[in-house]
Amino acid sequence: MRVCFQLQVLPELMDEYIEHHRHVWPQMLQAIKDAGRRNYSLFLRGDGLLIGYYETDDDEAAKAALDADPRTALWEEQMSEFFVSLDGRADQQAQRLGEVFNLEDQLAHLPAAKN
Repeated sequence: MRVCFQLQVLPELMDEYIEHHRHVWPQMLQAIKDAGRRNYSLFLRGDGLLIGYYETDDDEAAKAALDADPRTALWEEQMSEFFVSLDGRADQQAQRLGEVFNLEDQLAHLPAAKN
């Protein structure tokens, strides 16, 4: 399962947000991996628009695992101050974006080429 989400970073805190993500705490990185998220990336636009992407086998289970993991609480608490109109954990409240195209999926459904 591919998941894409959107958040809005407060423009005045963007540099600090970027700095926090240069070296995410090792225990937070491991918690994300242990929860089943992989190929996780964040993309930040100049006006604070944040787009995140990850893959997982079960998104609900991954969210529940992160919510229950004591390694994530302090990180999530600190990160919550960076976002516009956010009350609580960013990973629980981010707006999900629907996927409308995936190259690999469509290529896989093409008829095999004849020689």
